Amino acid sequence: MTALLMIVLTSFSPGRGDTGIGLIAGNPTGLSYKYFFSTTKAVDAAAAWSFSDEWLMVHSTYLWHNFGDVNVSKGQLPWYYGLGGWVAFGDDLVAGGRLPVGLEYLFANNDIDIFLEVAAGISVIPDTEFYVDAAIGARFFF
Repeated sequence: MTALLMIVLTSFSPGRGDTGIGLIAGNPTGLSYKYFFSTTKAVDAAAAWSFSDEWLMVHSTYLWHNFGDVNVSKGQLPWYYGLGGWVAFGDDLVAGGRLPVGLEYLFANNDIDIFLEVAAGISVIPDTEFYVDAAIGARFFF
């Protein structure tokens, strides 16, 4: 259903925009947002549910993209890395930092991306704990 919706929405768009909204699945699972403010730099955010910790997590990350390291015949396949923070709301307020690394496929002549991301993180409030999360997702750009 999601793929069909993205195909329909893409048919009405004149070209790739800087702002993307979509879904992220894994840990956490929810809504994803990304804004490219230059060719290689972006900010992303998510509001998502962590099934393992049973909390609502909100994160934002400053991202750097490396185009050209991975060549594909159509579209683009940059890898990216970033630095960001997160806050989780559950039984307690939990907050910390995150260091994601990912791979993003930008379809040629299209407004859709798909991505795979792994993020190492640390919580600093209320206790210090290390974790690793992974997710896949897709966004529609306008």
